[in-house]
Amino acid sequence: MSANISRSEALEDYSLYSNLNDEELLQLAIERSLTDTPYNTCDRMTSKTAYKTPPQPNSSSLNPEARARNPSRHSSQNPHANYSSHNATSAQATANYSSPNPPREELPDLKTFDGTVSHFMTGSGKRMVEYRRTDGSLVVIAPEPELEEEPLFKAIRLGDASLVKALTMDLGTNLMLPSKPGWLAIHQAAWCGQDTCLRILLSAQPGMINKRTERGESALLVAVSRDQLESVQVLLENGVDPNIPNYEKETPLYRACERNIPAMVAALLNHGAVVNSPCIWGCTALHEASGQNNVEICEMLLKAGAKHNLTNMYGISPLFNAAQSGQLAALRVLLKHGADINSQAADGATALYEAAKNGHEEIVEFLLSQNANANIPGKTGLLPLHVAAQRGSDIIVSMLISATSKTRVRRTGISPLHLAAERNHDDVVELAIEAGFNVNSQLSEERSRLYQDRRSTALYFSVINNNIHAVHMLLEAGANPNVDLFRPLLVAARQGCIQIVTLLVEHGADINASLPTHPTTFPAVYMFSMKNLPMFKFLLDHGGPALSCFNCIYGIRPHPSIKTTRTVRDLSETDSVPQQRGSVQFCEMISAAGIHRWAGPIIDVLLDYVGHVTLCSRMIYHLDSYSDWSNIKEKATPPRPLLQLCRVQILQLVGQRCLKKLPLPGGLIRFLQHQEGSVEDCLQET
Repeated sequence: MSANISRSEALEDYSLYSNLNDEELLQLAIERSLTDTPYNTCDRMTSKTAYKTPPQPNSSSLNPEARARNPSRHSSQNPHANYSSHNATSAQATANYSSPNPPREELPDLKTFDGTVSHFMTGSGKRMVEYRRTDGSLVVIAPEPELEEEPLFKAIRLGDASLVKALTMDLGTNLMLPSKPGWLAIHQAAWCGQDTCLRILLSAQPGMINKRTERGESALLVAVSRDQLESVQVLLENGVDPNIPNYEKETPLYRACERNIPAMVAALLNHGAVVNSPCIWGCTALHEASGQNNVEICEMLLKAGAKHNLTNMYGISPLFNAAQSGQLAALRVLLKHGADINSQAADGATALYEAAKNGHEEIVEFLLSQNANANIPGKTGLLPLHVAAQRGSDIIVSMLISATSKTRVRRTGISPLHLAAERNHDDVVELAIEAGFNVNSQLSEERSRLYQDRRSTALYFSVINNNIHAVHMLLEAGANPNVDLFRPLLVAARQGCIQIVTLLVEHGADINASLPTHPTTFPAVYMFSMKNLPMFKFLLDHGGPALSCFNCIYGIRPHPSIKTTRTVRDLSETDSVPQQRGSVQFCEMISAAGIHRWAGPIIDVLLDYVGHVTLCSRMIYHLDSYSDWSNIKEKATPPRPLLQLCRVQILQLVGQRCLKKLPLPGGLIRFLQHQEGSVEDCLQET
């Protein structure tokens, strides 16, 4: 075969004989070798079009906030400036193949291809392109080709004005023929800021001045996006339409405000830019300027007729935008021009509400000085004071307390104390207490239902958060520990926090409180303290009844089997509670899984707080199950010691709280309080 075989012949061979097996191909090669000059297959060369990857513009300078809001917009700013778009001949380059594999089929021409083209990336990071016909059938999948930069575009990028002029005068160059993304030479010049080249192009083809890219960008919008002020002025001087938006309805003026360039804004306004044109989100140029806190641009826009009361699709006005982003200077300008300080967004939030929510202290102070209404709630019913307490902004809370009506706070069904306690903001809790907010205010029924345990007080929030300091502040301020349906004492006992249990009991927490979902014949708090014997003993020392733990309807008779179930998730994470008809008895409780192994020590502690009692058959069963517990069983056998009986009788008559007032020796008081060492020592001291 010929050593200088053409590319078309190679492709023809590949397409005609690719279905032949190895033997058939070998036979064909032998036949051809009889007529053609032999050659080494490994030296075969084939031509391949060489392309360059187009330079990607740097978008890091674009507004990050706007980029986050409109993620697709800034991706459109990457011009495919180096796609071939004119009648220039593509340079050809050769590629050496080290393997005998045939060359790849040439990809379809995008300008004439009738179908869909999809781009994707493989797992190894290789860019691929897929061509499919209109009926969905696959044409080819191949690596994405790199495109060669067209001479005219390269000359513009390099600023070679003489070459640009020569190329534009070439009859073979069609300046109105777009490249793949609709990118014309005028867009390339605007992007690169080549003003001389831009003038040459406009002189050669004035009709291209308002042409848009495939993404709807005019050359003016491209120049504004790239901060090319000189290019903007050249385009405006040559009569470009300053109001052509992209497909997201962003005009050059909108983009100039976003880029925060006053000179560019002034140039656009002087050439008739429409000032109140909204983007696809409903935002105007004034929205962008207020968010940038550029007083100069805001003043120019307002003097040009910008309306400060226009809102975007979320009901957000420029004033709201400035307050939300903490832009004090812009806020002052807008209010000076008559913006409504109490205007509300679609969700009911005001500028003051949003400033408090975002922790902008200067904005809150300024708005309050301008008589902003602090009693306008958002859609959740919360006031600015609520969101500031929720955030933990104690300075803002202190400013809003005097401006907020306590009556309006009550109508919301939730106090700032609730929100501060829920988030563990102790400084705000202290401020609210000092401001006179009711420490016993309860959540409204609607808000309480949002919690599975139906909590209602700020104290409950602090207890469930194990916030000892906040619990102490609330209790000292007069918080009632017996208001919530599920008492805070039960929560503290379940969490094993002896400090909070002590505080609650000292401030009058009811040890005998029941648990509505799991009725018991003994104090419900015992269910959560049996594994913590010091806490269990503390509760007994402070008035917890012990005799009820020995009451059993079955007595010494056999007990029925016990079925256990998990408690409500918010009440106990680890314990099981017996499920019987009626109330749960203590002997059934200590028989539950996870507790029965503590039965002996628990009964031993209880016996110190009762006189004559009879152990039921189930308690006896537990004491008999472990040999070391035999002495506990003997301890319960009557008769009980006289000292024990006297102690029980005195405690029943006097009560724990009055013991210290009795005119008795200290040793006897300690004995009555179960703090004695040995009985003999106590008697000797007495």
